[in-house]
Amino acid sequence: MHPVEETLAAQVHAALLARGETVASAESLTGGALGDRLSSTPGASATYRGGVVSYATDVKQALLGVSDELVATYGVVSAQCARQMAEGVRALVGADWAVSTTGVAGPQLQEGKPAGTVHVGLAGPRGTTSVELHLAGDRREIRTRSCHEALAALLGSLTAQ
Repeated sequence: MHPVEETLAAQVHAALLARGETVASAESLTGGALGDRLSSTPGASATYRGGVVSYATDVKQALLGVSDELVATYGVVSAQCARQMAEGVRALVGADWAVSTTGVAGPQLQEGKPAGTVHVGLAGPRGTTSVELHLAGDRREIRTRSCHEALAALLGSLTAQ
């Protein structure tokens, strides 16, 4: 893991620890890499509850409660899906916070959207939001940057409240 991501993950852990709160992750395009980062900090078991890698649409629906209507209306590469994924994993594992990633790592289009279109969902005690990203690079770079941006968004939410 890159040192900047190690620092971000450690900062997330410290912020959660200071608040006495926990986090969970729900991932699609990042395929477990975000959970790896969240669990890599020493002592992470005090703050990281676990995660779901929901690469396939039916897994998003069955495990995270992403609705058929949402998939039909907005698709899985959407802010709505990212928010529902975060809410679903937060409830599933009983975490105070949840972060999710969904999008297109490439190289092909998905749902008519180009590689680098990514949505990060954040669910917490005061509600749910999402961040839309447009990232450049190859598949590996998009996945890595998605993890970085998800950690940064989570840290921003933790330190803003």
